[in-house]
Amino acid sequence: MKVLEKYPHDAQAYTQGLFFHNGTLYETTGQYGQSSVRTVDLTSGKVLKNIPIGSRYFGEGSCVVDGKMYVLTWTNKLAFLYDAESLKKEKMLSYPREGWGLASIPEDRRREFSNALMVASDGSSALYFLDSRLVTVKSVTVRLNGRPVRLLNELEWIDGKVWANIYTTDLIVIIDPLTGNVTGKIDCSGLIPQEKRTPTMDVLNGIAARPSEDGGTEVFLTGKNWPWLFKVSVSER
Repeated sequence: MKVLEKYPHDAQAYTQGLFFHNGTLYETTGQYGQSSVRTVDLTSGKVLKNIPIGSRYFGEGSCVVDGKMYVLTWTNKLAFLYDAESLKKEKMLSYPREGWGLASIPEDRRREFSNALMVASDGSSALYFLDSRLVTVKSVTVRLNGRPVRLLNELEWIDGKVWANIYTTDLIVIIDPLTGNVTGKIDCSGLIPQEKRTPTMDVLNGIAARPSEDGGTEVFLTGKNWPWLFKVSVSER
C-alpha cells in the first residue's frame, strides 16, 4: 500500500461510516453523547455540517441510497433515515440486530442480490443484504480459505467487491459479495505505525471511494479518532 495524499481529519471523530456522495465526503461518528452525521471538506478536514444523532444513540455505519441517508445504531435496534442533501432526519426504522457497517449496492448490481439496496455487517462473519425497510433479503458468510472471518466492521462497495475493516486490526479484506469468499487482504499497519500512535487514537476504521479523473477509483482510509485521512493506492495479497 502506498500513501498518495494525507489530509487533516477531526481527531475527535470516532469514525463509523465514511463515503462519498455526489462528490461530498460524508461521515458518521459514534460514542454516546458524541454520535453525529456530518459532511466534511476533504482537503481541509473542516466539518461542514454536523448533526447530532442524539445522546441515547451510538451511531454506526451509513450510506446513501436513492437520495436518502441510512444510519445504523449499535445496540438500539434502530436506524435513522435522513435527507442526503439537507441532513434533515426524516424517520426512524426498526433494525433486527446490532448495527456495524453499511454500504450501498450500485443500482446495476441489485438484481443479483434479490433487489437489495444495501449490504450490512454486525461484527460477525455475515454480510446481510437489505431492502429499503432494512429487511434482510439475502445473506452470505465471509470466509478466508474456508474459515469464517469475524469482526467485519465498516464496509465499502468498490469495483464490484465489498471492502471490510476487520475490527481491532489494521487489516482490510476484499470480499466477493456473491460467494462471501475473501479474494484479497490489505495490510494497513503502515498508515500510522504503532510507535507514532497516541493513547487517544483508536483502531483503523473508515473506507471511502470515489471515481478518479482517469476512470479508475480513488480509495481513502482513516481510523477512529485519527488526526489524518489518507488517499492510498493498494495492491491485494
